[in-house]
Amino acid sequence: MSIHSFNLFLIVMACVAVVVFASLYFVDAGYGKFYDRKWGPAVSNKLGWVLMESPVFIAMLLLWFGSDRRQDWVRMAFLFLFELHYFQRSFVFPFRLRGQSVMPLSIIVMGVTFNVLNALMQGGWIFYLSPTDYYPADWLTTPKFIGGFLVFIVGMFVNIQSDDIIRNLRKEGDTKHYLPQGGMFNYVTSANYFGEFVEWVGFAILTWSWSGAVFALWTFANLAPRAARIYEKYEVEFGDQLNTKKVKRIIPYIY
Repeated sequence: MSIHSFNLFLIVMACVAVVVFASLYFVDAGYGKFYDRKWGPAVSNKLGWVLMESPVFIAMLLLWFGSDRRQDWVRMAFLFLFELHYFQRSFVFPFRLRGQSVMPLSIIVMGVTFNVLNALMQGGWIFYLSPTDYYPADWLTTPKFIGGFLVFIVGMFVNIQSDDIIRNLRKEGDTKHYLPQGGMFNYVTSANYFGEFVEWVGFAILTWSWSGAVFALWTFANLAPRAARIYEKYEVEFGDQLNTKKVKRIIPYIY
């Protein structure tokens, strides 16, 4: 793929993200809290998450392995951070889930499609299309990398911590619903989504790339509308507990 074709690919992906962002305010993706049988046949949540997230983990490894830049330490650092997230998401997070929830196969297919395209965005830029000298040997000591790395790590911590809070809301056998509290849930009702968005903003900064920026845009486009629906759901369920003046949807103090 030429750099011209790649840039066109990024533009198309950015435009689709905007369409997805608008659409998800009217259509709930049918998994998790909004599972709906109309989305078709389903499998267990554990299997669903593995099937949906592992392809991008594998695809990035293949893109790295097939590149003549696979021994570049800077690009390997990018790979490590990217794969760190997706290893946790593919092979740790699913097996810590509780309950017997299910995920529609249609959602899994859509997730796999985006994830593979995202691997092509990130891996294509990092390992194939970025100028050879774009990431010099001292890149890991630059403010861009250090700042982006810190943002990425903070986002990952918030994401994992928030998932743990949600996971431990109920004891075994309890079916009651609870309002998540603690950590970033003191500021947003979808703290796990906030953490994931922050992660990919950090990745965009540390790679200083348009491909990273488009991924961050996609993350927000996919998660912000869902966070808004969760907020509405919590307003109905926990009206007296939810301090709507303090707690926002996905971005503290803003939205």
